[in-house]
Amino acid sequence: MDKLMWVLGVLIFVVGLLFSIAWHELGHLSTAKLFGIRVPQYMVGFGKTIWSVKRGETEYGLKAIPFGGYIRMIGMFPPGADGRITKRSSSPWRTMIEDARAASYEEIEPGDENRLFYTRKPWKRVIVMFAGPGMNLVLSIGLFLTLFMGIGIQQSVPTVQSVSECVVPVGAKTDTCEPGAEKTPANLAGLRAGDTVLSFGGVPIHDYPQLSNLIRDSAGKHVAIEVRHKDGSLATLSADIKTNTLQAQEKDGTPIKGQTVTAGFLGITPATGVHHLSFGESVDQMDSMARHSIESLTQLPGKIPGLWHAVVDGTPRDTDSPIGMVGAARLGGDVFAMDLPATQQLAFTVQLLAGINLMLFLFNMLPLLPLDGGHIAGALWESLRRAAARLLRRPDPGPFDVARLMPLAYVVAGVFICFTALVMAADIVNPVRLN
Repeated sequence: MDKLMWVLGVLIFVVGLLFSIAWHELGHLSTAKLFGIRVPQYMVGFGKTIWSVKRGETEYGLKAIPFGGYIRMIGMFPPGADGRITKRSSSPWRTMIEDARAASYEEIEPGDENRLFYTRKPWKRVIVMFAGPGMNLVLSIGLFLTLFMGIGIQQSVPTVQSVSECVVPVGAKTDTCEPGAEKTPANLAGLRAGDTVLSFGGVPIHDYPQLSNLIRDSAGKHVAIEVRHKDGSLATLSADIKTNTLQAQEKDGTPIKGQTVTAGFLGITPATGVHHLSFGESVDQMDSMARHSIESLTQLPGKIPGLWHAVVDGTPRDTDSPIGMVGAARLGGDVFAMDLPATQQLAFTVQLLAGINLMLFLFNMLPLLPLDGGHIAGALWESLRRAAARLLRRPDPGPFDVARLMPLAYVVAGVFICFTALVMAADIVNPVRLN
C-alpha cells in the first residue's frame, strides 16, 4: 500500500509539473499569436515526441522528458548586417551565431515576412517573453492562496505538547537529564501537556511565535502564566524564566541556521494545528517566501561543493540543499507514503508546486540567454538604443542582434546543464529526506 501511495504521490506531482510547464508556454503562445507572430510548435517536454496534433498553423505535442517545454517562434533573431542568414566564416563563434540565426528561419513560409518575432516592437517582445514566467507567477500566487486561505497550514500553537524535565542547551550531545540537572521553569510551575497558554506576564497570547518571543525576552523575570487545562478549567501559574542557549530565530519563529543566542527559556514544546490565514497574512507570507527564494537563488553557487560531496562522499544533504525535479517528485511520493491526513499530503504537494512555480519565475527572469530574461534584456536594450538615437537625432540603429550573444548563451546553458546533472545525481544517490 505504501508503494502504491508513493507512486500516486509522484504521479500527482508530475501531472502538476506538466501543467505548470504547459501553463508557462501558454503565456508565450497566446501573446505571440496576439501580436501576429507565427508559432509552428508548442511542446511540453523534451526529447522524442510521444503525441502531437496540428491545429491551424501550430503543432501541439507532448514529449518524453517532462522537465521543460518550448514554443518555436519564427524569426527570433534578425538577419546579419548584410541581410544573409547563412554561415560566412569558419570561426566556431560565428558558426554558433549563424546556426542559431538560421534555425530561427527554418520554418519560414511565403507571407511570413511580417510575422517574424524580431520585427515586433520591443515592448511587444518584452510582453511575449515575460508572459511565460508571468504565468508561473500567477499560478504560484493562486496555489499559495489556496494553501494559506483554503487548506490551511500546519503551525505551532500556544498549546503545550510536552514539558522538558530539565534545562539542556541547544547543541548538547544528549537531551537526557544528568543527575542533579536543573529543572525547567515549566516543570517547576506545573505546566502539563494539553495546557493552552492564554496570557503570559499579563499579555494576551494570540499565537505561538508571540509567546516564544515573550519567553525569550523575559530572562530572569518572574511571570504569571494563565492557562486553560485540557479539561477546560482555568489556572494561573507562575514561573521564574531561566537563561539558556537557544537557536536564533526570526520574529515569526523561523530558525536561523547555525546561530545561537542567550535568551529566556521556559521548557515547553508547542503542539501544532491547522491555521487558515487571512488575505493580508497570506500576502505577508508570500512576500517572506519570495524574499527567501531570491536569497536561495543567489546562494546556489555556494551550494555546489555540498552537492558534490553528497554525490561523491555520501555526505548527508543539508535541509536547504537544492533539489531538482527528480528530488521534488521523490518528496511528493514520500509524503503520500507517510501516515498523514489527506489534507496534509495535499497541502505539501500544493506548497511544493507553488514553490517550484515561484522559482521558475525568478530563474527565468535572470537577464541571461537562453532564458526568457535574456530576450527581455535584449529587447529593452534595443528600445534604449533607439530612444537615444531619436534624442540625439541619429539614424535608427535597427534591431539589436541577440544572436551575437549566442556563444555566451551556450556557456550559460552548459553551466545550467552541468548544475542540473549534479543536482539530479544527488537526488538519486543521496536524496533529501523528510522528517
